[in-house]
Amino acid sequence: MKPIETTAIIGVGALGMLFGNQLISNLGADHISYVADDDRIKKYENSSFTINGNKVTLPLTPASQAKPVDLVIVAVKYTALSSALETMKPCVGPDTTIISVLNGISSEKMIGERFGHDKVIYTIAQGMDAMKFGSDLTYTKPGELCIGIDNPDQQERLDLLTQYLKKGGVPFTVEAEILRRLWGKFMLNVGLNQTCMAYETNYGGVLTPGEAHDTMIGAMREVIALSEKEGINLTEEDFNYYIDLIKTLSPQGMPSMRQDAIARRYSEVEMFAGTIREMSAGYGLAVPVNDRLYKKIKEMEAEY
Repeated sequence: MKPIETTAIIGVGALGMLFGNQLISNLGADHISYVADDDRIKKYENSSFTINGNKVTLPLTPASQAKPVDLVIVAVKYTALSSALETMKPCVGPDTTIISVLNGISSEKMIGERFGHDKVIYTIAQGMDAMKFGSDLTYTKPGELCIGIDNPDQQERLDLLTQYLKKGGVPFTVEAEILRRLWGKFMLNVGLNQTCMAYETNYGGVLTPGEAHDTMIGAMREVIALSEKEGINLTEEDFNYYIDLIKTLSPQGMPSMRQDAIARRYSEVEMFAGTIREMSAGYGLAVPVNDRLYKKIKEMEAEY
């Protein structure tokens, strides 16, 4: 395989803009492009994008004109993943590497089933406090990517990815136990994202003792119980790591699901509580906190 030089980013949300801007700032825009269907490209061309108040120009390519690239970064909402797989199809060649910065534990599987599991490097985006409303992105912490493989045959692909991220100025950590880390971030999102949306609060709000805080903790502990059944075995150390991670974020910041609620967009509740409820049912595990969050969020969305 050759070094990674060309990149297509699928999605112009908070993470797509955040990591894309890092790559463009360090490598230039000649070999990096945001790929979308033709109608979205027209919309983007008429938008004025800003990052922390500074206007930015995004390199855009209609999917109808896209060609295979060395790296595809999937940065859409879970609700848009199916359509994104169609959009990115012309970008994927025999040696293309694909990473997904989506939340949850299922996007890599869906992408791998479509384009080949060997192409997909497990990836988690964490530690950022990015918020995007309209075409304006703000953040104080850029976060990092946690990347890793569970198949030794992918080592060369992982090495080439790490070389590219270093050149591109994207902070990253190579994780030896990537599936455990994936589940750990899932645990965080199940508790943090859903609680902030359901209680209409921010990072500071869920860290303050009270009902929202207890709900977040309860939802996370239900993920730990499920992880034991799945053989992942999240520990108290994992739990404390992610609680400490929340404490590093701006107290006024808010996760994507809370931003969705403010914009009256449908959330990723199916990816979080929906997944927990379905998987837990197979083991006969009760998940009352996630049941309650699921019901509350569905009620909120029904009022849109």
